[in-house]
Amino acid sequence: MPSMAVMVMAAMAQSTYVLSKSSLFRSSFKCFPQISARFSSSTATAASTLSSTNMLRHHKGRTTVASLVERGGVQIARDDVVRDEPTNNIPDTIFTKLGMQLHRRNQHPIGILKNAIYDYFDTNYENKFVKFDDLCPIVSVKENFDDVLVPPDHVSRSYNDTYYVDPQTVLRCHTSAHQAEILSRGYKNFLVTGDVYRRDSIDSTHYPVFHQMEGVRVFCPEDWKSSGKDGTAYAAEDLKKCLEGLAHHLFGAVEMCWIDTYFPFTDPSFELEIYFKEKWLEVLGCGVTEQEILKRSGNPDNVAWAFGLGLERLAMVLFDIPDIRLFWSNDERFTSQFAEGQLGIKFKAFSKYPPCYKDMSFWINESFTENNLCEVIRGIAGDLVEEVTLIDNFTNKKGMTSHCYRIAYRSMERSLTDDEINDLQWNVREQVQSKLNVVLR
Repeated sequence: MPSMAVMVMAAMAQSTYVLSKSSLFRSSFKCFPQISARFSSSTATAASTLSSTNMLRHHKGRTTVASLVERGGVQIARDDVVRDEPTNNIPDTIFTKLGMQLHRRNQHPIGILKNAIYDYFDTNYENKFVKFDDLCPIVSVKENFDDVLVPPDHVSRSYNDTYYVDPQTVLRCHTSAHQAEILSRGYKNFLVTGDVYRRDSIDSTHYPVFHQMEGVRVFCPEDWKSSGKDGTAYAAEDLKKCLEGLAHHLFGAVEMCWIDTYFPFTDPSFELEIYFKEKWLEVLGCGVTEQEILKRSGNPDNVAWAFGLGLERLAMVLFDIPDIRLFWSNDERFTSQFAEGQLGIKFKAFSKYPPCYKDMSFWINESFTENNLCEVIRGIAGDLVEEVTLIDNFTNKKGMTSHCYRIAYRSMERSLTDDEINDLQWNVREQVQSKLNVVLR
């Protein structure tokens, strides 16, 4: 795949970010004139549902995709997101997820967990934290990377890792993409929840769409002067106290451990781990916000902390959900097991359908990446593919490298037929060869 620099230079019109003067801030792009996504401060308790016209449809063996999805009451056209251009790498399978907003469904495990975290902050901080959960996932490269100090050469900026609409517009990789804008609007305590998008491997714990929550709290000099600590130490202490309380709220009386780490947007930076079900579990990443971010957003004399956590990761543990694909299931045997406000209901497996394994070997080229392979396979098989694993590789005397991948197909809801699997595998082989320019063995 061409480097990001080459693809950025490939001519496409830059997207311009426009802010209104309304108290409800709205964003729009010149290349997305019909998208107007609300920055809503409400908790949005009503569940967000997706119209049947927004789903991938199957008719007589072929798949069709609706041309519109809805997001916050605003329609997003497929042609504005999915384009047959070299600088666009968004497939239809990702487009159909844009309006689903699992985190706004109060009877869904993701929504239940989100609301449990809201309850903690409302109780312990007297409703000081403003909540944003309906922000548009289509953001600028500046918002997604530059505003949170992600280095220009960071791997997350590559087309291998991020979904690009065009060279200046992406599907957000993290909820931090909204941090600078919200800070610049004067908010001091806020939570941002939303769906985020990353090109990734295929297994039971990884999915190209998942949900994050970010929290930010800002302190002014008067807050820490009487403590005898400097601003950074004061913020770090408050951060750890807050998040330890959150961990107790979600998991009960558990042992905790703080680990020093690195993030480009915080310093110092930490990860919180808890000892749960006889093993250590990473819960979240956090730290004291880099001063440069605060300066740019009009808070030069303040300090702040920020944290980010993956809702699927925690929900899988709290609800005993074994496969991340299940969160997207509409099967009543899954959805009926959960109830609003009931955190930690243990999922009961409703199927034991066997997997079907198919191997595929090919000679790779210099541009081959596993993420690209998984995108091709997922684009054909969708959620019927359970796992893609490299089981063998070697380099011959001519310097050619061969990879052998094992693809596990399994539905969470029904048995797959041999003919169905064979058709999928045949299409996968054809598309992998044509789109990735590899040589099948």
